[in-house]
Amino acid sequence: MGKIIFYEDKNFGGRHYECMGDCADLHSMFDRCRSIRVESGSFMIYEKPNYNGNQYYLRRGDYPDFHHWMGITDCVSSCRLIPQEAGLFSMRMYERLEFGGQMMDLVDDCPSVMDRFHINDIFSCNVTSGNWLFYEHPNYCGRMYLIRPGEYKRFSEWGGRNARVGSIRRIMDY
Repeated sequence: MGKIIFYEDKNFGGRHYECMGDCADLHSMFDRCRSIRVESGSFMIYEKPNYNGNQYYLRRGDYPDFHHWMGITDCVSSCRLIPQEAGLFSMRMYERLEFGGQMMDLVDDCPSVMDRFHINDIFSCNVTSGNWLFYEHPNYCGRMYLIRPGEYKRFSEWGGRNARVGSIRRIMDY
């Protein structure tokens, strides 16, 4: 079970809203979000409703302003609780849409997709177990995307603006 608290003001001030799971539209709860406290679990927050827009991964801890979660603005419109997986992680990635081209298997973190697989772009993937983060740049930098178990026939299905994936990390219960 997870718990995240959204505050309207910086440094945990003003009105707040507590959430314990997925919420597709937070606008009815608050106008703006200037700080966040994750009391348990980990969450992905999104700038737009229905889990769209820029994504930010937050684990247990305090985020006194949007700079602490690497946000571009204080706009938070939806959130998703990330189930913590223990055990195996497995993903199959492809260099073409709809599982075409070269196939690559991954079971652990990958700080540089280029160094490991000699490609810059992942166009589709099939996640058989575990929750993952795709990062736009190597060494876990840049835009991030939550990749949950399931099939993604094209990068737009995980929210990607393009197929560029520089690094990949498993979401584990630390």
